[in-house]
Amino acid sequence: MDAESIKALSKAATIAIGGMMPALAIGKTASKAMESIGRNPEAADKLFVPMLLALAFAEAIAIYALVITFTL
Repeated sequence: MDAESIKALSKAATIAIGGMMPALAIGKTASKAMESIGRNPEAADKLFVPMLLALAFAEAIAIYALVITFTL
C-alpha cells in the first residue's frame, strides 16, 4: 500500500468511528432521558438542560473527528 491509500483509509476510519460513537451516545442519552420522563413526568424540567448539555458534548466529539479528518 502506498502513502495515499493509507491516508485515505485513516481518514475513512476516523470519520466512521468519530461519527458512529457519538451517534450511539446521543441515542442512548436521549432514550434514557425519555424513559426517565416517562416514569416521572414531573422531572422533565430538571432533566431537559442536563440532557441538552450531554447531547451537545457528544455532538462536539463528532465535530472534532470531522476536523481531524480534514487536517489529515
